[in-house]
Amino acid sequence: MEKDIINENYLFRNIRQDEAGQAAEIERICFPPNEACSREMMLKRVIKAPEFFLTAVDKKTNKIAGFLNGLATDESSFRDEFFSDESLHNSEGGNIMLLGLDVLPEYRGQGLARELMRRYLCIQGAHKRRLVLLTCLPSKIEMYEKMGFTDRGIADSSWGGEQWHEMIYVLN
Repeated sequence: MEKDIINENYLFRNIRQDEAGQAAEIERICFPPNEACSREMMLKRVIKAPEFFLTAVDKKTNKIAGFLNGLATDESSFRDEFFSDESLHNSEGGNIMLLGLDVLPEYRGQGLARELMRRYLCIQGAHKRRLVLLTCLPSKIEMYEKMGFTDRGIADSSWGGEQWHEMIYVLN
């Protein structure tokens, strides 16, 4: 039932270039300043890798309610540079470094983050990717485990001055 309501209320698609500013504002709302992607970097990601964004657009307001974004690579460990250097993106790479899962506060608690992730993993699996990696704070480990990710322990990344856990999802 939850999935039917989500499908009825949201359109899922790649980001459009004219939505980069909206994505940056959502990121600012969803993450503390030391962790959030800068507006400039978000614009660069949207230009470089729009097909690696999945947005959920509220059908009533035509605004983005949430989104996922990542970069493709052949690397298999998360490092800080993925957050700040879009040139590391290799569209043919076998792995995805997931850089953010953002859902605006007023859209939380509906299963939207879970549905965004489910769809994103299906898309990347269909493109024959091998792994999806992300970093998260300890408080989010359980959420990502419920989505099928496995905790690899403390990440090499210390983005924003935080100690992150690296999570992995094996696709193929």
